[in-house]
Amino acid sequence: MLSLMDWMNLLGAAIITATLVGVAVGRYPRLKMNRATIALVGATLLIALGFIPLETAYRMVDWNTIVLLLGMMILNVNLRVAGFFHLVTARVVHHARTPRRLLALIVAVSGVLSALFLNDTIALMMTPLVLDVTLALRRNPLPYLVALVTAANVGSVATIMGNPQNMLVGLSSGIGFREFFVALAPVAALGLVVIWGVIVLVYRAEFRAAVFDQAYVLPGRRYRPLLRKSILATLLMLAAILVGVPIPLAALLAAGLVLITRRLKPERVFREIDWGLLVFFSALFVVTGAIETAGWSERLFAALRPWADAGPAHLTAVSVVLSNLVSNVPAVMLFRPVVPTLADPPTAWLTLAMATTLAGNLTLLGSVANLIVAEIARHRGVRLTFVEYLKAGTPIAVLTLLIGVAWLAL
Repeated sequence: MLSLMDWMNLLGAAIITATLVGVAVGRYPRLKMNRATIALVGATLLIALGFIPLETAYRMVDWNTIVLLLGMMILNVNLRVAGFFHLVTARVVHHARTPRRLLALIVAVSGVLSALFLNDTIALMMTPLVLDVTLALRRNPLPYLVALVTAANVGSVATIMGNPQNMLVGLSSGIGFREFFVALAPVAALGLVVIWGVIVLVYRAEFRAAVFDQAYVLPGRRYRPLLRKSILATLLMLAAILVGVPIPLAALLAAGLVLITRRLKPERVFREIDWGLLVFFSALFVVTGAIETAGWSERLFAALRPWADAGPAHLTAVSVVLSNLVSNVPAVMLFRPVVPTLADPPTAWLTLAMATTLAGNLTLLGSVANLIVAEIARHRGVRLTFVEYLKAGTPIAVLTLLIGVAWLAL
């Protein structure tokens, strides 16, 4: 017969499982809940039922990650309002004369920008612009959309600021910005080449030799004073990081600089910040903290340790599986207490960042950026279906993961 303690442990395990499944799927049937609300409700139940004390829950939140995310969001909003992303896309259109060149420029720009401004941001800002361009030029928008989002994911591998899981890895591991970039930028660069090659092969009819009949001018306006200040803030942030300023503080200083303004109302900036993402991260820290406090993560990784400690290839396999079971951010959070105990923690941290990011390209549901692109396209009458995405997305994911494993194994 089960004791009260046994029943409570089963209840705690059920809450955590339901939370992680909800986070992985993104919603519950018949309930208007998203990842943020699912994580917050799960964390609240764990605190209320005593699985993790409230004071401990406060300490479990990694405020460095929250501050870095907030600072980057404020900077990104100002760049968008100033017309930075529109300007970059307009330059792409100006220099593209053939479908293959347009594809190459979209891949390159998406990959480089995602390394600086978060992959989800690039997917959100550039998808409408890519749709405008491809539809105006009477091209099939699907290969360009797949290129955009897979390049955003692959390019984000290169830096600590590229995506949320890299932020977690960088701040948890203590690996410096330059060291992280030197280790993973080659994987990102080779991955962008792979994206171009795979999409040209998969969509041969779209990329046969052709020249655009007419130039297309992307309509839109730019607010030059804010554009200059936002670019200056970005450059100062990068310079501060390179000279050793803590990354969250550098991002916050850049955000503070762009918030000093006479024209742009602060309400407009704060209205466009993804507060749900900040709630999601904060709550998820509490949920994974409860797993660690209860000792469940230790038992989980006792079974996985022989694989996790057997080099980049094996750790990549474990990371890819876990990322697709519970999503990439929770996977990194579950790994955080375990990686420092492995034989080679620096390589393990880098492998974790690489694998959980590139695993997002396996399916349309693999990353938030993928879903953002598909949803924006759907509202414009363009259907990027699950099966359509698999044609190029899955080969891209497999090839880039193999490149990442080979590079880190060296």
